[in-house]
Amino acid sequence: MTDRYTLDKGSLSKEILLLLAFLTTDSIDELAQRSPERFAEINWEQFVLLTLHHRVYPFIYPKLSRMQNELVPARVSERLQREYRRNTVQMLQLSGEMGRIGGELAKSGIRSLFLKGPVLAEDLYGDISLRTSRDLDFLVPMKQLHEAEALLLRLGYVKEEDFESILGDWKWREHHTTFNHEDSKIKVEVHWRLSPGPSTEPNFEELWQHARTSKLMGPDVHYLGREDLFLFLAAHGSRHGWSRLRWLLDIRQLLLQQPDCAVLAKLLKRYNYEAAAGQTLILASDLLDTPVDSRLSALADKPKARRLAQLALFYVSRMVNLHNPPLAPEVKRHFRYYQPAILTPWHQFLYVAGFLYPYAADAKTLPLPKPLHVLYFPLRPFLWAWRKVTGRGES
Repeated sequence: MTDRYTLDKGSLSKEILLLLAFLTTDSIDELAQRSPERFAEINWEQFVLLTLHHRVYPFIYPKLSRMQNELVPARVSERLQREYRRNTVQMLQLSGEMGRIGGELAKSGIRSLFLKGPVLAEDLYGDISLRTSRDLDFLVPMKQLHEAEALLLRLGYVKEEDFESILGDWKWREHHTTFNHEDSKIKVEVHWRLSPGPSTEPNFEELWQHARTSKLMGPDVHYLGREDLFLFLAAHGSRHGWSRLRWLLDIRQLLLQQPDCAVLAKLLKRYNYEAAAGQTLILASDLLDTPVDSRLSALADKPKARRLAQLALFYVSRMVNLHNPPLAPEVKRHFRYYQPAILTPWHQFLYVAGFLYPYAADAKTLPLPKPLHVLYFPLRPFLWAWRKVTGRGES
């Protein structure tokens, strides 16, 4: 990537800049010799909090453990060592459960693709202890969704909640449902889409054609092909504002595997992810010194990609969980602008049009017999306005 992709990083603190340097160097000792000024006046408590928030501490700790000089306080390494060991135990537990669920799905004739978790750590990092995961996510064909949910119930999982839905809107408004195991405390998300609507994406059959099989977890654990994985990770990270550097580190590790650029470019164009991909490449290149193939550089040439990358630095510079309200007022204002900005014009139209599709709240406001639910389409604006005036809900 050339200098024209360099972002304005004036909002980034010394602590986050040092964290980025730790992520991209093989030797912290060599970094200290080249740039000792980077270590000056660092708030090490803040640095530790950043490694935990961005969930990159298992990737950084092994580098700290090999460090010889004393520029980093021992308490930092000791804290990250505790978190590293805890994460390793958790990843081993998740690996075992991933193998068990994959095997049970295969026995029941349910095809599945694991999206993240230990299988991603194995593939991208070569060691499950170098990446964090808090749950297991897998994708199944829509026609087998209820079978997969019933299987999880038999395995001792409890469904978190059922969607309030009308006229089948859950199929595109949502993209996964959540289950929790009361004994193991493991959380599982069952996906029928990679991302929520109005996004377009490859269907399950297309993804299955390119699927890979885990070498570590056995023949029943399948996961996305490299190009499909890039599309998924770029869409996920962009949707969440790249508010955790771990997602961007995944991109770096994936690009180092050199996916097929021709196939990837066609895939991104077909499903309208070129702007999100351009944003991803700019951030990965400028923040994590990721080499980007020249055949993909055109994606980062687009003004929208540059604009989206700069907007994402708002979240990188803060410790924000966008999906854990309440959000600070400035974060909420920024997200209201950012969320539609990442969409293509067509998807922006669909996003707005989605508000005209009936919500479950409409049925609560004016209950109608099921054969008459189609009437909620013309009634939707009036029912929404009534709730606004009476203060009975937002949707």
